[in-house]
Amino acid sequence: MSEKQNCPRHVAIILDGNGRWAERQGRERTFGHEAGAENVKTIVREAGHMGIERLTLYAFSTENWKRPQPEVDFLMELFKDYLFEQLRDLMKDGVQLHVVGERSRLSEGLRREIESCEADTRDNTGLILNVAINYGGRDEIVHAARQLAEEVKEGKLSPEDITEEAIGERLYPSDAADVDLLIRTGGESRISNFLLWQISYSELYFTPVLWPDFTVEELHKAVAWYGGRDRRFGGLNEEVAQ
Repeated sequence: MSEKQNCPRHVAIILDGNGRWAERQGRERTFGHEAGAENVKTIVREAGHMGIERLTLYAFSTENWKRPQPEVDFLMELFKDYLFEQLRDLMKDGVQLHVVGERSRLSEGLRREIESCEADTRDNTGLILNVAINYGGRDEIVHAARQLAEEVKEGKLSPEDITEEAIGERLYPSDAADVDLLIRTGGESRISNFLLWQISYSELYFTPVLWPDFTVEELHKAVAWYGGRDRRFGGLNEEVAQ
């Protein structure tokens, strides 16, 4: 079976290690964030060529606001002035962009840039790219629960109508279907509040490679590892069942 035939449909990546990458080179953490942003375009383009249908990148979590203010300010400007400029360069690859997360805390300029990028790529038919900014998995589930509670209160739904599908439909607007493969770079082995609903049956791949060093070859290595997994979704494979 070819790599493309055995490719995960939806891959999510926690982009970890930018600051440590810069510090190891004696540079400011912001230098690592710039290098990490540059790497996004390379990995997004390769993911599309490999046959991955959806790619969700964890760019900035709700907890990241706790970082030093100068670093937070730099990241917000990086998203507005650099990252989305890089994503626009992927227009010729047919990439369709969605930004996932609570936008109210973002600056007006960044919100306008997000809306513009989403509108410009809406009709593209290639890779669907979700970029998670000011995103938290628990916040997302709370958001869905509150919406359902309001609908029950208004008489639009009954409690019996609250199903997995109903919750899924009220998560943050995106095209983030269930994740097949979750990759975390940077050597940590935790989820960090990312896509808690969508990764219920994901294969989890942790690598010590820092995000700026996560090359096309590293992406292929992760996908090859995924191809060797036995995905049973709580059941048994045919050989064991017999």
